Amino acid sequence: MDLKDIHRVYFIGIGGIGMSAIARYFLANGKQVAGYDKVPSDVTDSLSVMGASIHFKEDLSLVPKAFLTSKNTLVVYTPAISKKHQELHYFLERDFTVLKRAQVLGQITKHTYCLAVAGTHGKTTTSAILGHLMKAGGTEATSFLGGIAENYASNLILGSDRVSVVEADEFDRSFLALSPDIACVTSMDADHLDVYGDREALQASFRAFSEKVSEALIVRKGLPLKGLTYAVEERADYEINRVRIENGRYTFSVKTPKATHEKMVFSLPGRHNLSNALAAIALAERYGLSLPEIARALKTFKGVKRRFTYKIQTADRVLIDDYAHHPTEIDAVADAVQEMYSGERVLAVFQPHLYSRTRDFVDDFARSLARFDALLLLDIYPAREAPIEGVTAEWLLDKIAMDNKKRVSKEQLVREINISGAKIVVMLGAGDIGALVSDVTEQLRESTFKE
Repeated sequence: MDLKDIHRVYFIGIGGIGMSAIARYFLANGKQVAGYDKVPSDVTDSLSVMGASIHFKEDLSLVPKAFLTSKNTLVVYTPAISKKHQELHYFLERDFTVLKRAQVLGQITKHTYCLAVAGTHGKTTTSAILGHLMKAGGTEATSFLGGIAENYASNLILGSDRVSVVEADEFDRSFLALSPDIACVTSMDADHLDVYGDREALQASFRAFSEKVSEALIVRKGLPLKGLTYAVEERADYEINRVRIENGRYTFSVKTPKATHEKMVFSLPGRHNLSNALAAIALAERYGLSLPEIARALKTFKGVKRRFTYKIQTADRVLIDDYAHHPTEIDAVADAVQEMYSGERVLAVFQPHLYSRTRDFVDDFARSLARFDALLLLDIYPAREAPIEGVTAEWLLDKIAMDNKKRVSKEQLVREINISGAKIVVMLGAGDIGALVSDVTEQLRESTFKE
């Protein structure tokens, strides 16, 4: 397949964060773009403004006629879409070029100098930081992100076709479709066991990814992979040391195999984000940026939507929104909140994501969620899954060693937040809780505490 011969691209699942970045890329390169998704969102709205034709009902009659011609048409789908999907089935049964999202990303970046960020946690923030460093450093890299970078209000940072930054997703072994020149691995915790079956299969997939890296692999210290290491306040090839908080921001020194920089400034809370920043620094320096160039760019990085994003930040109330949907990620948020708001009462609102993930990590979820002072638990968001007998929010709730806990509906949420009296509220999850946050924010701004 030569992308230059493609005139039209049809996306099944166009509103997905990874899918939409590729859709933006094709729109920016003059291709006709159309697609289907379950529901409208800010992402689909922005794609429509750019010129994409999008519908939200599974119905072939709604597909623009030009996209039903196989010649010069590419069909892209996300693995989250069922093979029984009417539109996908139609294209698969006919003479269309039909590829998974990861295969298309691999084709786009195949002939670029590719910097890839992999890991079960941290890859979206790390790739967004790296994309910003590369853009500010004048490299003209095109970055495909798994989240909305606040600096660009987009999950695509458009540059040239010479250099690419990609988020290398382990789900469905997608990252094995990439051809990275430089890569990092941030973490390898057990996840996606509905795909892999067990931890060893997941780790084997990461080893296979590492073997595809042609020049340099950079790994968080302690991971079972061979490569250059990075660590915060530990000995490694890339180090952050002398960490301080000044005016609500981190300052620290960086040491690499090439150089040392005494004072960098970074605004994202949480030690996990320091580690993410260091991984991005290592990749950018390995590519060729100097530490002074990196320091200037890092200081201006604003963050990623739904990654410890402040929705309300006043003297009376703080509302934080975060995508955390795995126990390790919840622990990272808990650590960050405790560091930034020591002594304050913290309420967590959590929506479990997937029945299988809830089942596989129920005891770890219970331990992580018990670190907060109070909990409001929403029902499990099913995403691509059918219910699993016995796996419910109530089952998880019963396992959490906490007195102040309650299962709530979305309709009850704002009232229960107000009743809690907590100054710090953290909303966590990867399901439709992300769409709920805006409404909660608006209502909380208008409300007062109820004793």
